[in-house]
Amino acid sequence: MSGYSFSLAGVPLIALGSGALLWPEAGILCVSDLHLGKSGRVARRGDAPLPPYETRDTLLRLEADLEATGARRIICLGDSFDDSEAAHLLPESEKLWIARLQAGRSWIWIEGNHDPGPVSLGGSHLAELPQPPLAFRHIAHPSASGEVSGHYHPKAYLHLRGRRVARPCFLIDSDRVILPAYGTYTGGLDCREPALRTLMRREALAILTGATPQAMPMPLPE
Repeated sequence: MSGYSFSLAGVPLIALGSGALLWPEAGILCVSDLHLGKSGRVARRGDAPLPPYETRDTLLRLEADLEATGARRIICLGDSFDDSEAAHLLPESEKLWIARLQAGRSWIWIEGNHDPGPVSLGGSHLAELPQPPLAFRHIAHPSASGEVSGHYHPKAYLHLRGRRVARPCFLIDSDRVILPAYGTYTGGLDCREPALRTLMRREALAILTGATPQAMPMPLPE
């Protein structure tokens, strides 16, 4: 399947065009920031409604990635639900869909800042996961190495044919990879912002998601 191959701490990894990260030798598929149930949370707050299809769209793409990769171990890197209530309020059909995806697979929910506690769905619930030589957590630690994280929803902005276009992206350097948000309706942080520039080395790459992932130098502030 389409992806960008690279190594972190000596481990061969593939950044998939969908925004998922594949560790082929370990059979691990990693996704971050699904934000399932976002449209429901927006409605509960009384904000302008979103079409209530984002959970189904996200699960469809995740199911396709699981089938294409054959991954038997799934790591969800936090903010899997838009808040702690969203997991409980998912329609029963969507809870059953998640259960079907979990069947026969090891499924790990990493805690995020939007969903800090365990949810009433199957799988294991961890604050973070050491998987030497890598470590999986929601928010990057500045001094870490061999780290896989999410949280920031990084995006790169390109000028194409006179238009400014945003693309979710992986950020990669010799210490870490920061995953894009996998979920539908998730916003993003410009990868030129200080919060990301201070985490990444100057030689970092941005891997743009899409049908054919494209690598480019991580953009510098304008």
